[in-house]
Amino acid sequence: MDKRFKVTDIFAKNVFNEKVMKERLPKNIYKQLKDTIDNAKPLEPGMAEIVANAMKDWAIERGATHYTHWFQPLTGVTAEKHDSFISPSNGGSSVIMEFSGKELAQGEPDASSFPNGGSRSTFEARGYTAWDATSPAYIKEDKLGGTLYIPTAFYSYTGDALDKKTPLLRSNEAIGKASLRILRLFGNTTSKRVQPAVGPEQEYFLIDNKFYNKRLDIQLTGRTLFGNKAPKGHELDDHYFGSIKERVADFMSELDFELWKLGVAAKTRHNEVAPGQFELAAIYNNVNISTDQNQLVMDVMLKLAKRHDMTCLLHPKPFAGINGSGKHNNWSLATNDGYNLLEPGNTPEDNAQFLLFLMATIKAVDDYADLLRLAAADPGNDYRLGGHEAPPAIISIFLGDQLTDILENIEQGKKSKGYLKNNITVGVSTLPPLPKDATDRNRTSPFAFTGNKFEFRMVGSSSSLSRPNMIINTIVAKVLNTFADELEECKDLSKGVHNLIAKYYKAHKRVIFNGDGYSNEWYRMALSRKLPILKTMPDAVKAFMDEKNVKVFEDLKVLSKSEMTARYLVFIDIYIKQNMIEANTMISMAEREIIPAALKNQKSVSDTILSLTKISLSPDTQMILLKKFNAYFEDLISSLNILKDLATEVENIIGDGEKTMFFIRDEIIPSMNKVRTAADGLESLCDAEIWPLPTYAQMLFDF
Repeated sequence: MDKRFKVTDIFAKNVFNEKVMKERLPKNIYKQLKDTIDNAKPLEPGMAEIVANAMKDWAIERGATHYTHWFQPLTGVTAEKHDSFISPSNGGSSVIMEFSGKELAQGEPDASSFPNGGSRSTFEARGYTAWDATSPAYIKEDKLGGTLYIPTAFYSYTGDALDKKTPLLRSNEAIGKASLRILRLFGNTTSKRVQPAVGPEQEYFLIDNKFYNKRLDIQLTGRTLFGNKAPKGHELDDHYFGSIKERVADFMSELDFELWKLGVAAKTRHNEVAPGQFELAAIYNNVNISTDQNQLVMDVMLKLAKRHDMTCLLHPKPFAGINGSGKHNNWSLATNDGYNLLEPGNTPEDNAQFLLFLMATIKAVDDYADLLRLAAADPGNDYRLGGHEAPPAIISIFLGDQLTDILENIEQGKKSKGYLKNNITVGVSTLPPLPKDATDRNRTSPFAFTGNKFEFRMVGSSSSLSRPNMIINTIVAKVLNTFADELEECKDLSKGVHNLIAKYYKAHKRVIFNGDGYSNEWYRMALSRKLPILKTMPDAVKAFMDEKNVKVFEDLKVLSKSEMTARYLVFIDIYIKQNMIEANTMISMAEREIIPAALKNQKSVSDTILSLTKISLSPDTQMILLKKFNAYFEDLISSLNILKDLATEVENIIGDGEKTMFFIRDEIIPSMNKVRTAADGLESLCDAEIWPLPTYAQMLFDF
């Protein structure tokens, strides 16, 4: 890493962005491509050949030797297959560097080798990657040069989406069209396109490689399956926003440097709540680019941490008993000419357009709470939701007192009072008065309005942004179309908007909750309001195929029923496999590491007792020294045997996916918890020199 650089000189230097295209493409081709990117116009035939040649020349000048179609299959990670630019020349005695329009526009990976939920047979292998011109290509550097990465969609021979990008792009178009219908009603004829915009906050942990190398559970599952809480956690709140340790600061600086070269506008970095936990936040971008860039952020984090002799943990709950890691998804809607449709303005009570988009989001969240819960469904996220600053699994919306009061007044036919922005003063003459926001923030709300956007806080740190935003886009688009259908028939738009907001607020205000989402009172209140409470991923997965959910995706052409069925089966498969990997890892660690250590410690204690007997230690005292340890040991053996039997039983019912999923949730996971409780009890009594696993205190505090 160059120690002396200007951010303005390196930012996006490895991105084939608008500036590079304008410099290297013929004017007419640049104009056509920009029209595709800005206005969703179809690519003109023959354009790819010219773009490919310019892209190749640019990449080679920057040291690239290979290219790859980079895509997002249903594995939860990205995929890539590298091909070199070389082509034989002079009868094979030399090579030339070539890259055709066909190679840019289309690739053909093996579709049967990726999760597809049965949409492709194992013998039907053909799949296609298609160039997504709306997300810029970029170069990832390596020691000898680099590779040109081309963002692509991935679909089957039958045209079914096999990836996460394609449905996201479809949902972008759906909400864009629906939003324009509303804008036209308000007389806006200048905005040509509406796109969702997202600013993600990425949380993560760092641990030293010397600990990672001794923890099979972290290596295979991304989280600790065993381990007692450290004597100190985040009780003192001293890590949050605290001074960044030099070793971590070096990592963060290089991370920013590498991301800036890739055009990722990494803006904020800081210590998070838990010891060993940190956050990176990027500036807003359209949701497609933000999603691609967030995948890059995670990839670069993982690789750079190794360079600094650390391991980056992206699991939503790598350590029990302390804060988990989320990926706060800040979502809004923006026009191509710069208007944020969720901006209340200075007088939100008079901003009918804003209130209509706000009401559409409220109705969408209430109507499709089960889908929004699925948007954050992940086996690891089940351990995070509802504790240590993660929102609960109950879907609700935080609006704050001002907006809630405005909507209440509309429902009751009253005129809202004007709300003036106040200043905060703290009684120190040298400190300037600061403008006071219309509302405070609610950290316990899963879907909170935070000024001019909604913050969806449920998403786990390792998840792609594709699924949550695809779902938010789709359900809000559905409601916007419903509103447009009603309002297009109104003779008096102002009255129609007022009545529509009043009607739907009354029907859906049950989903609004401005209080403490962690409280038992809210749980009881949610039950009384008949809100769906889907505590675990299996609950959300089962609800995915409800008729109303199939209909909304089919009506808006975001997912077909067959594509939904495929994803439903993939969700089940992921849940089963990830949890069984954890169960089998736990069994292996218990048998090969923890039990031998316990036996060794038992012998050590027995030897100590024998030596103490020589100084007349009573038999009762001897028994006290061993009794507690032996109780934990017996619990470990018995609970481990039960877990092994249950794991065998899973193999016998594996053909029934949904049944297996719920069996794992209701039998395997509780059994694993019992094994862990016993093992952690042994850790608390075992000689530190004998215990084989690095402790929480070591991993979280030793940098």
